[in-house]
Amino acid sequence: MQAELVFDAKATLGEGPSWDVKKKRLYWVDIDQKKVHIYDPNRNENTSLEIGQLVSAVVPRESGGLVMVTENGFFTFDFYTRQLCPIADPESYLPENRFNNGKCDAMGRFWAGTMHKKELPEQGSLYCLETNKVNRVLNHVSISNGISWSPDNQIFYYVDTPTKEVVAFDFDLDSGELKNKRVVVRIPDGAGVPDGMTTDTEGMIWVAHWGGYKVTRWNPMTGDLLDTIHLPVAKVTSCVFGGDDLDHLYITTARVGLSDEERLKQPYAGGLFCVKTKVKGLPTYPFKG
Repeated sequence: MQAELVFDAKATLGEGPSWDVKKKRLYWVDIDQKKVHIYDPNRNENTSLEIGQLVSAVVPRESGGLVMVTENGFFTFDFYTRQLCPIADPESYLPENRFNNGKCDAMGRFWAGTMHKKELPEQGSLYCLETNKVNRVLNHVSISNGISWSPDNQIFYYVDTPTKEVVAFDFDLDSGELKNKRVVVRIPDGAGVPDGMTTDTEGMIWVAHWGGYKVTRWNPMTGDLLDTIHLPVAKVTSCVFGGDDLDHLYITTARVGLSDEERLKQPYAGGLFCVKTKVKGLPTYPFKG
């Protein structure tokens, strides 16, 4: 499969996409430019909101507006007042850390992890935000990235990018407890490193490859590579299913760190891409709170 460019954003570090099922639009971010983007595929329009701090992932909020993670923790955002309101900052004592990828589970809890801004190893953690509290779930994480669940919500998938692995945990939806960690996918040498990911209704996982020019589809039960979506840009950051039937895979990319020569060869780096898939994806769950 070949992805098509839908918006030439030239984002420095595009990331954190989520699909608003009710409003039928895509939210995504440019971390380094401190922007939240809103893409309307029906109008083929993209608008952006200046957040004023590094923002790395955004999800719809069930009661309206958005919830996001930034370099300063979890926030709500109101579309009408354009105001950010802090919820929690579990790493206020670690100014060199920032949040990275994040996503809500089927119960509406917001899972998001952190990393050191200079990518020092094992300085980050994975957190879970509930309505009135935030819990640290994993520690000694280097670059917290892809998060996803199986269709039956019994398996939690997770990426710590430098490991070049996707790991799985047994997941208790009611409690949010993780158990029995194991490796389900290993990214081969020369294919970049795993970044954001999502799951389809058949239980297969789709993984963005930073430095790999692609998104790949894997069977996490067997570790087999099933399909590849090729992109004309190297730094592929994340993906999410959207569209009326959740059969369009939206893909974010980046241009940070590219040389002048590389930018000439990759003019659409930092763009938003999309591909129609033969399978449907799982929905983006909103934050309950």
